[in-house]
Amino acid sequence: MIIVTDPERRVQLPFSRGILTRSITLAGVDVGIAYIIASEVQRELVEKRKRVVSTDEIRELTYRKLIEHGLKKEAERYLFWREFRRKKVPLVVLLGGVTGVGKSTIATELAFRLSIRTIIGTDTVREVMRKIIARELLPDLHASSFLAWRELKANSLIEGFENQVRHVSVGVKAVLDRVQREGFNAIIEGIHLVPGFIEANGNAFMYILTVSDRKALEAHFYERSRYSKRPAEYYLEHLDEILWLQEYIVRRAKEHGVRVIENVELEKTVNEIMEDLMERLRESL
Repeated sequence: MIIVTDPERRVQLPFSRGILTRSITLAGVDVGIAYIIASEVQRELVEKRKRVVSTDEIRELTYRKLIEHGLKKEAERYLFWREFRRKKVPLVVLLGGVTGVGKSTIATELAFRLSIRTIIGTDTVREVMRKIIARELLPDLHASSFLAWRELKANSLIEGFENQVRHVSVGVKAVLDRVQREGFNAIIEGIHLVPGFIEANGNAFMYILTVSDRKALEAHFYERSRYSKRPAEYYLEHLDEILWLQEYIVRRAKEHGVRVIENVELEKTVNEIMEDLMERLRESL
């Protein structure tokens, strides 16, 4: 067994290829290649008959292996994320966008890469508020985001949606305040994260995900229905309203300088967010 020591935290842990693989994937390396590199690191330590190694030695050896594989850019990212995690800086990622664009899937993948254990959906916040606040008081809370205008008998789809966002934002802000006050990492995702209603301050970073192509969005709903009880047909009946809300959210994002990302392919979207996070964190740090 190889023991890894961390002088700063004064802990000793067994070497784990799984943990090292996750650390390497954080740099945007494919999980298969990351596992190969982690295995090479372990093999070299065994060949050198190392029984005890420091985290610094692991870092330097992993960096060298990444360079040997021609992954210079990823090697630099690896060093950055190692340093970032060592400093224990809290990080909050906010993912907005209409239903069906893949927010939950992207949030799960980001949580894995960033070792974030807390993912909170704004639909969960709304559900809690529904149990507390009667329909007679806030009818828009008790309807889908694209049908809130009917509950309110509002003049437009956007007016109803804005009312719902305004109410749910109260709960979202409370969650965000607690996350930032207690200094732990979290990902918050949901349609109610609309720029202008929710502000990303400190080490909180907001992104809006979109799927502009109508056929692609339809495919997302069918794919999602395979793994949940939410029937695709219900959302497809209201696809026009969903696309109108998307145009509105994108317009708000551009007005408030929030990055909009077309979610065509999971790996590309995650890497784009990771790259942007790294650049912005470098500036803030």
